[in-house]
Amino acid sequence: MTDALKETVGRYGIWTGAARGLDPSQLGELAEAVGELEELGYGAVWLGGNTSAAVAAPLIEASSRIAVGTSIQSIWEHEPADTAASVAELDSAHPGRFVLGLGVSHAKLAEQYRRPYSALVSYLDALDEAGHPADRRLLAALGPKSIDLARDRAAGSIPYLVTADQTATSRERLGEAPLLAPELKVVLESDPARARAVARDYLAMYLALPNYTNNFLRNGFTEDDVANGGSDRLVDAVFAWGDESRIRTRVEEFLKAGADHVALQIVDGDTRGSLPREAWSKLASLLA
Repeated sequence: MTDALKETVGRYGIWTGAARGLDPSQLGELAEAVGELEELGYGAVWLGGNTSAAVAAPLIEASSRIAVGTSIQSIWEHEPADTAASVAELDSAHPGRFVLGLGVSHAKLAEQYRRPYSALVSYLDALDEAGHPADRRLLAALGPKSIDLARDRAAGSIPYLVTADQTATSRERLGEAPLLAPELKVVLESDPARARAVARDYLAMYLALPNYTNNFLRNGFTEDDVANGGSDRLVDAVFAWGDESRIRTRVEEFLKAGADHVALQIVDGDTRGSLPREAWSKLASLLA
């Protein structure tokens, strides 16, 4: 099943937070855009912001091939039995099109946050009991123990805010078979100062979350790297920016490091929340 999943999602997908906080009745523009992404050749759309199968359903119905995944669905806000039932219903209607991505979120975002690793194990146990197959889910795994869970109890890992070097480390730990689909932020700007300014504005909210800063420290960065909006070294490691050649090279670094698929997120400094459809099209062209 993992091989089929790799074939479905292909090498490139789009990560978007546009569905955050929306219910299925509000997804009209995004559903239309998903159809465009399918025509552009992307293999998957990853929905950030604790989404669910219910949010993915109208996007799948508006397209014919592209996979839609949650990146991530918080284990604290969705009961496992309900999750298993909703995923089974969607998969019955559209086999193989939905990918359940799970994660533990962050202490600042989930009041119930306690012993996240143990809670994730218990959640997977409950999904198993509800009949949800392990090879139809992915984990947002950053640390070694979570990566082992992604290897042993899921179809692979969808890590967020990681580097090519960590991608290589994760691949080594996962082994060859599981899917490894890291997210990578893209700034379509060639001027270094402007590109890094846009990147830092977006990175700031993540540097306030210990799960991410601890992961950076675990992977060779220093306290100075994660202070004051992030060092150039850190920004350049977790963002792809520059001209077409530079961005293409950065994406290829993740693939060469062992990623099967790269989930690309456009970061453009737009605070209006509009969909970056022109940027998605440009990105598809430079990756072709």
